[in-house]
Amino acid sequence: MALNFAAGPTSAQLAADWTVRPLVIVPLVIAAILYLWGVARVDLKHPGGRWPLLRTGSFLAGLGVIAVATLSAIERYGTTFFWIHMGQHLLLIMAAPALIIHGRPLILALHATRNPWHTRIKRVLRSPVVTAVTNPLVAFALYTAVVVGTHLTSFNNVAITHRWAAAGEQVAYLVSGYLYLLSGFGAEPIRWRLSHPAKMLVLVLSMSVDTFTGITLLMAGSNPWPAYAAQHHTWGPDPLTDVHYGGATMWVGGDTIMIGLILTALVPWVAGRNRNSLRMRWVESARRATMDRYTGYLPAGTAVRRDVDEDEQRLDAYNAWLAEMAERDRNAAR
Repeated sequence: MALNFAAGPTSAQLAADWTVRPLVIVPLVIAAILYLWGVARVDLKHPGGRWPLLRTGSFLAGLGVIAVATLSAIERYGTTFFWIHMGQHLLLIMAAPALIIHGRPLILALHATRNPWHTRIKRVLRSPVVTAVTNPLVAFALYTAVVVGTHLTSFNNVAITHRWAAAGEQVAYLVSGYLYLLSGFGAEPIRWRLSHPAKMLVLVLSMSVDTFTGITLLMAGSNPWPAYAAQHHTWGPDPLTDVHYGGATMWVGGDTIMIGLILTALVPWVAGRNRNSLRMRWVESARRATMDRYTGYLPAGTAVRRDVDEDEQRLDAYNAWLAEMAERDRNAAR
């Protein structure tokens, strides 16, 4: 078992190892410029309600994650070691989409544009095609097909030997991750609006896919991809250990990211429920205190119930007080 990482590139060499890929760089730069233009437009139109800085930072961080995954040393060594490829996979299918979705670029586009573009964007977002692909069940099926299809089949052999296949795989990770998390984690203006329990279920389902794929690879008895096994390198794990490392990365890393997303969605929900509960208790207390003021209108010896809504006599007393006040107003107006 070859585990000689010391013979590999140094940290400085890895940090300086970047690849120029115009087909990646140009779209990322355009996306950043359009987003910042939208932020400037919103801030100009609504000085009192500026676009949240946290959302801007989240979107730009998502673009940065894509750049790191596809332009840095991760991209170079992702075709040499499967465990590095799996790290790239998690960045593209989970981390980057989650950050981009939190930036809410679609809502920003609607706020920053005027007609006819505002109407056109809204029409696209509510179109049958977008509605179909953002359906949580469809998005989950696509996510499952991409994860399983690229890791439990011979597809990696094609991706390693054909650049176009590797590029297509990366796009598939981004698109499937974005569509999947959009229904369970996003708040963009699409037709689907899931309840918080349904969102939790959507996120938990992906954990089962990641866990199944990771454990399957972790238990593999041989390297299923000759293109990986045929590469000769003097550092890093042997081909079978490489597969096991990749499976562990998928299982542990994927579930860790997903648990973080679940907590991110769960905490505001619980906090909101607590706020609503406190608000309702305050309203009920105020109603009870108000009703207690008019117990003098009750017949002597009347028992007062705890539940205001079930105490018909106290309600009658309250109505009697209202009638008395109305009579006084009428008399004062004469």
